[in-house]
Amino acid sequence: MPVVIVENDISQWEDETGSVYHFPKRYSLFLTPGTEVIYYKGRIKDKAFASTRLSGEPHYFGKARIGKIYADRGSDKGDLFALIEGFTPFERAVPAKSGGGYLETIPATRLTNYWRDGVRPVSEADYDLILSHAKLLPTQVETDLPDIQDDPLTFISANEGSKTSYFGTRYERRKDLRVKAIAIHGLGCKACGFDFEQAYGDHAKGFIHVHHVVPISDFGGEKAVNPETDLVTLCANCHAMVHRRRDMTLSLGELKSMLRGRWVKNT
Repeated sequence: MPVVIVENDISQWEDETGSVYHFPKRYSLFLTPGTEVIYYKGRIKDKAFASTRLSGEPHYFGKARIGKIYADRGSDKGDLFALIEGFTPFERAVPAKSGGGYLETIPATRLTNYWRDGVRPVSEADYDLILSHAKLLPTQVETDLPDIQDDPLTFISANEGSKTSYFGTRYERRKDLRVKAIAIHGLGCKACGFDFEQAYGDHAKGFIHVHHVVPISDFGGEKAVNPETDLVTLCANCHAMVHRRRDMTLSLGELKSMLRGRWVKNT
């Protein structure tokens, strides 16, 4: 059964649209891998968010599919989060009301509290009706700038402080994979345990490097990346050491062994 998921402008979770979606465990019956979902926003309450929305009125703004689901390690209430797959934004907002009636069928027993639910199962007919009002944009895949540590440069001008020419290959990185990797692995370094926010406070909140276990430059072309098994979170120091030698990328196990040896030697 398709589902409408609500995205609030202000939330206890700082989810990235189309990448990760946190939800209370009471909605786990509706949000399962493979479930088709439509994104919804209610009426705007803070005009500061006007520029980030398609409309200030209640509306639908994209469709996607639920991927793998994980327990939220930071929750003591049993909250969960889902990886979002195939997010496709709408070109324009689809109003919740059309022709004087709602696009969602509201059960007679829910007339007074239907819109309070953050996750709402809908019929296939309602799902198709909402999409019939939508003009879909291309599936959204954002890319990050290349990470020099992962991709050795063929040549960079030795001059500093001026524009330079780049000769070599840049490999695109999908932003949603980084977000998913952090949600799965957390913000602590998986080699040494360093946490940027604990060390530097709010200024470093959410900061961590995301390392490809197999460097993108070794892919030989496009390849499906699993954020759980193919990516890992590392601090800047450990990430630099993994790529210290251009002809050899250390495994996480090798890096941990080096750290253990160093700690034993210094004790």
